[in-house]
Amino acid sequence: MHFLVIIIEKNHVKNLIILIITLSLCATAAWAGDVEDADAALVRKNYATAFSKYKSAAAKNNAYAQYNLGVMYNNGRGVKQNYAEAVRWYKLAAAQGYAQAQSILGVMYDMGLGVQQDYAEAMRLYKLAAAQGNASAQLNLGVMYDTGRGVKQNYAEAMRWFKLAAAKGDERAQYNLGIMYSYGQGVLQDYVRAHMWFNISAVKGDKDAVNNRDIIASKMDAQQIAQAQKLARDCLERNLKICD
Repeated sequence: MHFLVIIIEKNHVKNLIILIITLSLCATAAWAGDVEDADAALVRKNYATAFSKYKSAAAKNNAYAQYNLGVMYNNGRGVKQNYAEAVRWYKLAAAQGYAQAQSILGVMYDMGLGVQQDYAEAMRLYKLAAAQGNASAQLNLGVMYDTGRGVKQNYAEAMRWFKLAAAKGDERAQYNLGIMYSYGQGVLQDYVRAHMWFNISAVKGDKDAVNNRDIIASKMDAQQIAQAQKLARDCLERNLKICD
């Protein structure tokens, strides 16, 4: 099956290339200025300043800054790329319960970047983040169950996690649901539902979803295609709730 193995935040490539620039939601006077300055510098692509400001806030135990500092080491932005150092900062943020750090630290263990590859630890971290509603972790848990990495292969459990991530708008989870319905893995084979999920993922521009939607369409009659298109429209109109 053609699943994407690793997802980093909202990106859908395997490489770790995304810098997260969302503002902290829990800033206090102790380090709010550094975080705000770092975020502003990051938007301007002034990576050296962003790195310096995040490091200042991270030293004061700000989980958001620790996480972003890890991302900068991960990507080599404002500092020489260093996966081991990225892992060190991710761990500090993850220990404070920061879901994004738990999710990406799971990826590091999953891929063996900056740390010895450990699927069991990746699963543990994904579960921590997924329990907080992190869509990337939910997606990656689905992939782990689908492939049987770090856990006994279980297509039904993979489906469950893909659905949770898909409901949050993750287009790769939506794509993967299309694959599961296409092959009848973890669910009864259903080309209408497969087409529906490929269609929903394609709305966000996923080229794989577009290609697979067209392949599935070739196996369907006009009535089935019309039904799938209506299901996709209804699902999107409900903001991805009650899609099945």
